[in-house]
Amino acid sequence: MNINGFIWSIADDVLHHVYDRTKYRDIILPMTVIRRLDAVLEPTRAAVLARKAELDAAGVPEAAQGPALDRAAGQAFHNRSPFTLRQLLARPNPETQKADFEAYLDGFSENVREVLARFKFREELGRLAEHNRLHALIEKFCDERINLAPTPVRDDQGRVRLPGLDNHTMGTIFEELLRRFNEDYNQGAGEQFTPRDIVEMMAELVFRPAKDRIGDGTYLLYDDACGTGGMLTVGEAKLRELARKEGKKTEIHLYGQELNPETYAICKADLLLKGEGEEARNIAFGSTLSADVHGRNGLKFDFMMANPPFGTTWKIDLADMGGKAAANDPRFVVEHEGLANEDDRLRLLPRVSDGQLLFLVNKLSKMKDTPLGSRIADVHNGSALFTGEAGSGESNVRRWIIENDWLEAIVALPLNIFYNTGIATYVWVLSNRKAEARKGKVQLIDATKWFRPLRRNLGKRNCEMTAEHIQAVLDAYETMETSDTSIVLPNSSFGYWKIVVERPLRLRSRFTREAVDALRFQSGHRALREALHAEFGDALFDDFPSVAERLKAHLDPPEPEGEEAAEGEEEASADGEDAAAETEDATPKLPRKTIKKLLDAGTWARDRRLHRTAERLMALIGQAEHDDFAAFEAKLAAVIKAEKLALKPAEARLIARAMSWRAADAKPIVKSVSKKAADPRGGLFAVSMKGKPAVVAYEPDKALSDTEIVAFDEAGGIEAFFEREVLPHAPDAWIDRDKTKIGYEISFARHFYKPKPPRPLAEIKAEIDALERQTQALLDVVLVEAEA
Repeated sequence: MNINGFIWSIADDVLHHVYDRTKYRDIILPMTVIRRLDAVLEPTRAAVLARKAELDAAGVPEAAQGPALDRAAGQAFHNRSPFTLRQLLARPNPETQKADFEAYLDGFSENVREVLARFKFREELGRLAEHNRLHALIEKFCDERINLAPTPVRDDQGRVRLPGLDNHTMGTIFEELLRRFNEDYNQGAGEQFTPRDIVEMMAELVFRPAKDRIGDGTYLLYDDACGTGGMLTVGEAKLRELARKEGKKTEIHLYGQELNPETYAICKADLLLKGEGEEARNIAFGSTLSADVHGRNGLKFDFMMANPPFGTTWKIDLADMGGKAAANDPRFVVEHEGLANEDDRLRLLPRVSDGQLLFLVNKLSKMKDTPLGSRIADVHNGSALFTGEAGSGESNVRRWIIENDWLEAIVALPLNIFYNTGIATYVWVLSNRKAEARKGKVQLIDATKWFRPLRRNLGKRNCEMTAEHIQAVLDAYETMETSDTSIVLPNSSFGYWKIVVERPLRLRSRFTREAVDALRFQSGHRALREALHAEFGDALFDDFPSVAERLKAHLDPPEPEGEEAAEGEEEASADGEDAAAETEDATPKLPRKTIKKLLDAGTWARDRRLHRTAERLMALIGQAEHDDFAAFEAKLAAVIKAEKLALKPAEARLIARAMSWRAADAKPIVKSVSKKAADPRGGLFAVSMKGKPAVVAYEPDKALSDTEIVAFDEAGGIEAFFEREVLPHAPDAWIDRDKTKIGYEISFARHFYKPKPPRPLAEIKAEIDALERQTQALLDVVLVEAEA
């Protein structure tokens, strides 16, 4: 019998009408764990009870009995209660059923009780007992048609009737149940479980390159998003196998951290079932990003693997860190060579909507500085490769990794290889002790075509990587040969400069009636102010108090209250579609800040003053056109001074700009005079001012400001690119060097995409001719029928 299917059926058989389907997991997952623990402990039950009786007789306090009872159970845990699940079935009294089951749970050792507490299973016992479902639930899990024990069930002749389940198989059952529950609950694509074939490949990429350097000693394995612990257990098995083949004696310790209480509980239970109680204590609960348990303890690790959540927000973690501006966790704000100022730090904080790269940064902060160093394999989606422009958190992470020469390879996985997502995924392989042949290089491996279709889809997973496919990845990695599926590139291939190209602001100026009248609405929201002026007239400028109340009611009408609101809702409901349409057409409510500004009499008075001043200036200066904004502004300033007009410098400049427009044939506006040497590429130009040589900086035109991407591999660098690509089209352009930023991105498509060549013209023509003949034949048939 299919165990997963049977356990899944328990939910429908027992929990239906009592729980919503999305709550089935709250019962089925902890009961699966409890039944597995119960089955493991069953053979040594009598020995544990006998040992407990001895300890009680000797007066040993119950709190101190744990280690002795663990030894009696032969496990890293025990249960000291007088019950097993099967024995509870023999006590079907509804009055005592709940109390008996709670006594059974209380009998577990502290480490198991902590696991069960994460499921919050006890909170559901009252509901199960109230609906008489507790006995049925236990009965189903003890059904003789399934076996959750590690030992097989035999018939009277000693033949195996039901095989035993090793811990690996039991872990697979847990993950399949979680996958189905998550799928039923519409879990996000970034919160998926890692298929075992991908874990196997990651383990090979982490351990095999270091097999010759693994010696006798202790090694620490770490997963900072450990889920049910699959990567840790597979990694441990792989490392032990390699050490055994090399004849090395190794001691391996597992460390992990997990935020989801259910998967955390399953991970700890899995380790306990394997007899690894010490390792279970190394699994921490909580967010790795904002509550780094192992980092606080100063631990560093030899090998690290993870499949962190991608495409999921880390807003809560960011708030716990103090917000993006205040966040100064040394894992994510780091020193880095090559920054503009020695005191600068490289900020590795990505967009709040996707924190996947922070998990990778966390692991890199825990690398060991030993001859072996540390090796890392991490799963990410395509966003980690290229999202984020130069200077962003994501780009800074890639820059930090590549400029430190930690990235060895990235493997593109087949699509639909994960259970809950079909998007493109990649395995990053990193080390702080690269082999000599890999130094200064990054290998890209395209394994998207290396898969075997599944006969039946598992969620979105429709394929798998066989041992042959995994070996193909390893062969490509080890040989480092360039092929259709592998390429090795220098680190510089992924870097670029983002430069800002500026051009001078050129304005022609002239007083016109239209421009002067537009000053009446200079304080912002021009269209809205014009509409209000059309309704309320010049009183807005000259007698604001007379229209203030009406204006407020117009801009911010009061909300209906009490009976009026209720009547309005009834009318809207009665009017049906007409009312809905009217609501949709209603003008949206203005922001409070906008309303406040429009109700400020000072803004209207200021605009009126600017308008009248501009009218007088137009009468004094006339409507002659100027191609030199500086000369126009100077003339304006002279008239203002001569007429003693009450105008601030900023207001005078505002009027001057309002009377001007961009023109390519106007003279550039000088922003400042510099004492530095001329540098036209950097925005310092040699000119003649009042007959004397000078070096000036022009005011940039924001409308013409542009950015260019210049690859690190560009021959001649930024200057050569600028002269070739920019200056022929904009001779007056310059580079704002203070705004130049460094970025990194990794593009698989650029190196592996193979465009499909267009078909020969003769083939296309032949197809068109055939279609025309077919069309003509159909028309002939229609015409014949019409004539008949």
